[in-house]
Amino acid sequence: MRAMLSETPGGPESLKLVELPSQALGKGQVRVAVRAAGVNFPDTLIIQDKYQFKPPRPFAPGHEIAGDITELGEGVSGYKVGDRVIGMIGHGGYATEAVVDTGSLLPMPENMSYDDGAAFTMTYGTSYYALKQRSSYKAGETLLVTGASGGVGLTAVELGALMGLKVIAAVGSDEKMEICRKYGATMFVNYTKDKMRDKVKELTGGNGADIVYDAVGGDAFDESIRCIAWYGRLLVVGFAAGRIPSLPANLALLKSCDVRGVFYGAWRGREPAEARKNFDELLAWYAEGKLKPHISMRFPLEKSAEAMNALLSRKATGKVVLTVS
Repeated sequence: MRAMLSETPGGPESLKLVELPSQALGKGQVRVAVRAAGVNFPDTLIIQDKYQFKPPRPFAPGHEIAGDITELGEGVSGYKVGDRVIGMIGHGGYATEAVVDTGSLLPMPENMSYDDGAAFTMTYGTSYYALKQRSSYKAGETLLVTGASGGVGLTAVELGALMGLKVIAAVGSDEKMEICRKYGATMFVNYTKDKMRDKVKELTGGNGADIVYDAVGGDAFDESIRCIAWYGRLLVVGFAAGRIPSLPANLALLKSCDVRGVFYGAWRGREPAEARKNFDELLAWYAEGKLKPHISMRFPLEKSAEAMNALLSRKATGKVVLTVS
């Protein structure tokens, strides 16, 4: 097998393409021939030792894969060789094959491509958990999404609209605004032209956003807490801007608002049955044509560094995917 390995902490260019022997299967595991792997912001952190989890080196990054089962380990039931599956594996996806516990597998809908499968679990899983389990949403409320054209942001726009929310997309260009419009946003903030707090209040008649989905942090968080509605809920999803913000407690007091953390990976580990139920609903929506990942860039495995840099430079919208032969 081939894999892009992180041997020492560093940026995307630190990854090395190497040949490795296949890993032995354990009980309850399957071998998956990887056809596509999703590229996510946490992948860029984990190789720098800046993520919540630090796998022992050497390791390949890559949380999500799609491919075909080629071998079954002892005690595996419910799957067979040849099944098309999605794997949620934490790391190890930037490779031609992966060993996956069956509890981390999802069957792919018949109409799902490998690329869509690899672009599905982390972003839709995060956004659906945020909106369904953490936001206390009511249909008709206003949802503000920062970084709305990014990987998780665009799925929050799409799911928010599907769940009956009025979506404001905050983006950095008119081109990205149009992408968000196609995914269900009806109101927009271009924060290169407008101050977000002023524009959001203008769009909401002075009320502010009932729910804020913030995966950006930094200045976006600072603006979000200042344009949230009375009894609003600010969902802390991530810090793509790099700066982890601090909250002046008086602002929470003045709005009687909630600031709620969204740690999707930890929740999935604590509540696997609920997480699987979420995915059953998401995959059913995909099969019905109600969800469709936006994949703006594809790279071969050996160009993993370019794929990561496209994400970090914000040249990509939606998802970036590695195609693996």
